[in-house]
Amino acid sequence: MINRFIKAIAGAFIIISALLAMYVNINWLWFTIFVGANLLQSSFTKWCLMEDILKKLGVKDSEGGSCC
Repeated sequence: MINRFIKAIAGAFIIISALLAMYVNINWLWFTIFVGANLLQSSFTKWCLMEDILKKLGVKDSEGGSCC
């Protein structure tokens, strides 16, 4: 369950930042890079900040796994 939230949030952040880069300012692509870098980092370290935030907000980890 928590992995679905993380993937949905990351996907939404990427789409929103890409649209902001197209219509507002190209520098919004740095946010896209930040999200991608965090996803890459979590694949190596098995630690995800968004997972910690969601757990503190009360989202249950029904799958028993780590981020993404």
